[in-house]
Amino acid sequence: MVYFAGMYTSADEKRLYDQAKQLLLNDAGSASDTILLLREAINYADWKYYVQSDPVLADKEYDDLYKKLKHLEDQYPEQVTADSPTQRVAMGLSERFPAVSHLVPMLSLENTYNAEDLTDWDRKCRELAETDELTYCVEPKYDGASVSLVYDDGNLVRGATRGDGVMGEDVTINVKQIKAIPLSAPLLQYGIRQVEIRGEIVIHKKVFETYNKQRIADGQPPLANPRNAASGTLRILDPSEVRKRGLNAILYSISDYTLADGAVRPDVLKTHYGSLQWLYSMGFPAPAREMKVFKTIDEVIAYCADFELRRDDLPFEVDGLVIKVNDYALQDRMGMTSHHPRWAVAYKFKARQATSKLLRVEFQVGRVGSITPVAKIEPVPIGGVTVSSVSLFNEDVIREKDLRIGDTVLVERAGDVIPYIVKPLTELRTGDEQPIVYPTHCPACASLLERLPDEAAWRCININCPVQVAERIIHFASKDAMDIRSLGAANVQKFHDLGLLPDIPGIYHIDWERVKGMDGFGEKSVTNLQQAIEQSKGQPLYRVIFGLGIRHVGETTAKTLASAVVHLTDFYSWNIEQLSALQDIGPKVAQSVVDFFARDENKRMIELLQTAGVNLINDHRGQRPADGALAGKTFLFTGTLSHFKRSDAEAMVEAKGGAILGGVSSKLNYLIVGEDAGSKLEKAKKLGSVNILTEVEFLDLIGS
Repeated sequence: MVYFAGMYTSADEKRLYDQAKQLLLNDAGSASDTILLLREAINYADWKYYVQSDPVLADKEYDDLYKKLKHLEDQYPEQVTADSPTQRVAMGLSERFPAVSHLVPMLSLENTYNAEDLTDWDRKCRELAETDELTYCVEPKYDGASVSLVYDDGNLVRGATRGDGVMGEDVTINVKQIKAIPLSAPLLQYGIRQVEIRGEIVIHKKVFETYNKQRIADGQPPLANPRNAASGTLRILDPSEVRKRGLNAILYSISDYTLADGAVRPDVLKTHYGSLQWLYSMGFPAPAREMKVFKTIDEVIAYCADFELRRDDLPFEVDGLVIKVNDYALQDRMGMTSHHPRWAVAYKFKARQATSKLLRVEFQVGRVGSITPVAKIEPVPIGGVTVSSVSLFNEDVIREKDLRIGDTVLVERAGDVIPYIVKPLTELRTGDEQPIVYPTHCPACASLLERLPDEAAWRCININCPVQVAERIIHFASKDAMDIRSLGAANVQKFHDLGLLPDIPGIYHIDWERVKGMDGFGEKSVTNLQQAIEQSKGQPLYRVIFGLGIRHVGETTAKTLASAVVHLTDFYSWNIEQLSALQDIGPKVAQSVVDFFARDENKRMIELLQTAGVNLINDHRGQRPADGALAGKTFLFTGTLSHFKRSDAEAMVEAKGGAILGGVSSKLNYLIVGEDAGSKLEKAKKLGSVNILTEVEFLDLIGS
């Protein structure tokens, strides 16, 4: 008899434990019998360790069982089955993961932050469900990487990332390295032919901590936090590395299923709570023990408040709770929007905070000369990340908060991501604290700093400031600007420090004989870099404008500017009024452009670029086809796009007569959202007039 994890009685557990111990000493007779018993024992040990968090075997004992099974399967390859524990390991990939469609779109969740929000959501639920007889299922909102699993005839056949919600990346090979996820389950016994299960890939806090300590010991940088570590690990091309990182999983919903011919839907699949308990009984890592069912929203609110106090007791990072209408029939009645289900909501916990000591403040020079104060604090863990540096933004923030060197400060991670100092704890001051002295001169070149009346930042306006020069060259050569391959930040800094790259035009006058004598620059690498630099001369004008690093001018604005002139030097005679008349360019951007082209040193740089052969002409003047399919429509892209590069998508829009905007406003017609879309998406929702599309919907719209 084959036992599936979660179906064990206490007698089964004793038998399997004894069986594992016996197999460590002797085989069970025939090879086929021994292989079956070894698989049972290993699956049982995996379930106890990863799902129950209650290991029954020492690591060496487990390894010995696994090696014995692998040895026997190597001897008798005809005995190997797809659900054997040895089949989790596979060869690595040589290319990126293919895109696959989810059986059902993976939507986002609407967020709530307080009792009032939940009460209002409860009211809407009762209206949509047309009943007051609602029960709510509450479970932790695990902070990891979303995943979709598909089982056919009880066997795991696909694992995919969330992607844009409609399509994700096929990471089956890596999902199989996660021992908490069963390779097979007795789904057919319940009449389930196919099922899609949603969940979160997570890392145990202790595993994450241990792994980071080892990376540091090996001279590698530590991973940022458990969530990013889980997401990044899922997309590693080497499954053996995935296996090393000890990922785990929490499966929180059945999104779709297909019954076998003649089968009747099991009663357990009538409620969310019942379906997850059912999954748990078959060995799936569902949050069965952390789930609660309540009949009133007041009970839910009380539980949320209590749970938030205990969030750190869980072995995995959580950033809130998810509340769902428990009855599937009512969920169907309530439906969903294009963004989120109406029958579920996320209750987000308050931002994470901790106290630390402010040790010193360092002043960093940015690409356009802005001086940013950065607080160096005693390292402190906040929400799974060790924080030691916190941006103070500008002098006004320091003065308003009355921050001093030596202060004990309250540090918070906004949205569990960006750390900032909330305030100093003035009641803990001893009198030894020192005021933070803001510099009057640039820390890099000693030039006098300037501050415009309507701005908060102090700036170094010396275009030859060494820090700015290097940063400007890095930006000019970057992928979205001139796209000079192999001239990345490290090489730019090295060439600049050696005097080989004094400024942006210097890119086209590098002394290659000196480069050839440098470590790491063989004949082939030098040839490739020379070719990349030569090819960059033919880049379109908007890339040149973006690469110049004009303050407030991003890629979209650069396209708008390029479309308005024949030659870059035309801007020498443009004024603020002319620039402000261009689409999506306001007074601040216009003033910045006028100031840039008014400076003699910038005109000299443009002259040198032209002499070097860099294209400064816009032959087509960027005119969009007036009769294009998207003529008169405006677009904006946000989030991480997985189906195409943003620049390619924008080019498709413009080729069909559409326009790209730089931000969300009442003028925007379409917002295309990728993964992890942020403030632009929220603003578009509030406006209500913006059409919000997924990447796939966008491709349908433009007929591509």
